[in-house]
Amino acid sequence: MTESKHIYFPEANEIAVGTEEMASPGEGQMLCRAEASLISIGTESYCLRGVFDPGTNWASWVSYPFRPGYSMVARVVALGEGVDPAWEGRRVLLSAPHQQYTLTTPNRAHTVPDGITAEEAAWGPLAATTQLAVRRAQLALGETVGVVGLGMLGQLVTQYLYVAGARRIIAIDMEQGRLDLAAAHGATDIICATAEEARPVVDQLTGGRMLDAVWDVTGHPAVLSQCVQLLRRMGRVVLTGDTPTPTQQYLGPGVLSNAISILGIHSTAVAPHYSEHSPWPQEEIISLFYDYVLQGRMRVADLITHRHAPAEAPEVYRRLQTERAASVGVIFDWSGV
Repeated sequence: MTESKHIYFPEANEIAVGTEEMASPGEGQMLCRAEASLISIGTESYCLRGVFDPGTNWASWVSYPFRPGYSMVARVVALGEGVDPAWEGRRVLLSAPHQQYTLTTPNRAHTVPDGITAEEAAWGPLAATTQLAVRRAQLALGETVGVVGLGMLGQLVTQYLYVAGARRIIAIDMEQGRLDLAAAHGATDIICATAEEARPVVDQLTGGRMLDAVWDVTGHPAVLSQCVQLLRRMGRVVLTGDTPTPTQQYLGPGVLSNAISILGIHSTAVAPHYSEHSPWPQEEIISLFYDYVLQGRMRVADLITHRHAPAEAPEVYRRLQTERAASVGVIFDWSGV
């Protein structure tokens, strides 16, 4: 048995660090020790608040006590019977909560290539969702696009749009620091405003043509209708931020008269394996992201704004509830645990 620390929410708006005994790996299992885990700020803040409309995936997923987190880089430290010895000592990406040790199987672990740090690699799950979000719009070379909400997901969407060949990428957020990061990673124009306030600026920047596509990455129910107003006729909105209160979300005017497409995407849409219907499964999507990082075509190291020991979790999450705009990438460093 191995003692393992973990972060959890005992109840809504409560944060704690616990300890448990982790069993040795059984047949076909691997024991992995965490190196770094990345907080998904929007998702985990919603999970902590616990305010969800009935019938949403949030309501069916979150029950207390709840363990947040799904972006972990760890090292394989022990193998169960039947596991290839080549796995031992390997760095792997796991969809696991913030915890010191994790039991998993080889088919649920993605090998992290040399040349990528644990902190960079931990962005893999978010990079998979955002890559799929850009694919969802079937972006054409040379289109003019917008990204509303420049948090973690918005920063990744911006970078994917850049490598995908967007002609103009207009980043919209109310936090100047986040806009500056987007500008350093491919955004051609930045607007410090709400999506509603940004409409006349977008109109001016595009000569009245407006956007071919816009990504709503805010998770805020009021923003969808504002994004619709940023689009040309037959434009596309890609909902990349999942609001926990969709009953407060509405379309606004122009969806039918302008033939607007509203496209949804979620992390659960990333297929785990290749099929004729899914030529880009999770393994390939994450491998492509790592290749882009290795090639210098995408950067996430400079998106990390804070690093913390796991013991600081209560303070970290409380700060994110009140000062979220100042944070982008927030890492738990497990090396000293």
